[in-house]
Amino acid sequence: MNFPPSPRSSRCHLPAAGALRSGRCALGVVVLCALRSVFRALGSVFVLCALSSVLCPTSVLCLAQTAPLPPGSSAPDAPPQSAPDPLALAESAIAAQNYSAAAAQLDVYLSAHPGDARALFDRGYAADALGQFDIAESWYRKAIAANPQQFESHLALGLILAAKGDPGDDQAAREQLQTATQLEPNPPNPGAKAQADRALARLLSASDPAAARDALVAAIRLTQETPADTLLTAEIAENAGDNDVAEQAYRRALQSDPTSPQATAGLAHLLIAEKRYADAQPLIQAALQRNPDDPALNAQLAAVLNAQGKQADALAVLEKLHQLRPASRSVTAMLADAEFQAGNLDQADALYQQLLANAPSDSALLDAHGRILVRQQHYADAVAAFRKAVAAQPDDADAWSGIAFADSELHQYSDELQALSMRSKFAPENPSSLFLWATAYDNLHQTKAAADYYHRFLAAAQGKFPDQEWQAKHRLVALEK
Repeated sequence: MNFPPSPRSSRCHLPAAGALRSGRCALGVVVLCALRSVFRALGSVFVLCALSSVLCPTSVLCLAQTAPLPPGSSAPDAPPQSAPDPLALAESAIAAQNYSAAAAQLDVYLSAHPGDARALFDRGYAADALGQFDIAESWYRKAIAANPQQFESHLALGLILAAKGDPGDDQAAREQLQTATQLEPNPPNPGAKAQADRALARLLSASDPAAARDALVAAIRLTQETPADTLLTAEIAENAGDNDVAEQAYRRALQSDPTSPQATAGLAHLLIAEKRYADAQPLIQAALQRNPDDPALNAQLAAVLNAQGKQADALAVLEKLHQLRPASRSVTAMLADAEFQAGNLDQADALYQQLLANAPSDSALLDAHGRILVRQQHYADAVAAFRKAVAAQPDDADAWSGIAFADSELHQYSDELQALSMRSKFAPENPSSLFLWATAYDNLHQTKAAADYYHRFLAAAQGKFPDQEWQAKHRLVALEK
């Protein structure tokens, strides 16, 4: 997921940057801009007077200092100028985007002032802007330790943790961003506060849609809703299972920007999930006319065509997509699946083997390779592939099912029962597994268990497996004599 960056490129461009700078450049910019406007409007003399009143608390004294001295008098010696403030110099370097110089100056300053929360944040900011995110994280943590009420450091640290995309960091990111939403920027900055809410909403959009919605509402109360907010509203609603609200939000986004690829892809995904393929296809095809090589749209078109039974058309779309993205693992996997569904087993297996060369322990790929081997009646090789899958992922119920079926074909009935027993730990029984149980016990001459599972199979099958149901009924006649 994409998160608003912590201030890395320009301290004045991001909402957080203004707040994170604690207003240190904002006042000067506002004053100078205002004075320039006044200068053009009223002339330089008036501006000089205004500038004097801004820079000197007692303008009369400032004017007196510019008046001629009385005859026979001389000006007193000028007071010695103090040395430049090293923190001010560092912040000037940050304002000029000279982050390396700022970092060096801050290191000197912090060696003498290690507990200055403002300087600690500045040091983290400089590292952040230089792309040194681990270093920035460390400085932000030090700033928080020095001043736990500092909004800016909590926000910046939360953004860094969220941007990692590591589930292990998500909870820590949530804690930092939630803390930031309870604090106030210094000086107050609604844009920065809203950025914290939006970042929290995006972070929680999948894991906690209700909290994400509340955070986004809080952001919109502070600042005007943006097109990105509308898309995030749709995403949150979809994750919450509220497809009607999600569809309305996607369509609202498309009304504002009919060419929005994100809104188009989001709405198409929703329609596909609801199996409204006839509604999704024209939407996707219209978007592809604008961007014919968009991988996400091509993938969605292939999914729609395949769901409508147009396997040949779907395969053509995926072959084109694979030519555009030959190194994409997801595209290659989609093409392999389509080849498998079309019955092109050799082509499908060649693609799966290509993927397995770079990920030999990927259980999903091993499952797919095993299924092809079963279709090709290479049962011993299929068992070997499925066993590699469960070695990589012991709770892979599909792989245990594959082992059971292949063992059944190999007449390894005791091994089949062991595989079925393992499968039952991770998935409920279904008609297929019940029939395998029944035939395994039947072939091992365990009459009572076989009859029990045949009855269970018939109760679950409900006429959907006519050949196996016929076999079960005839075997029950023989077993229950």
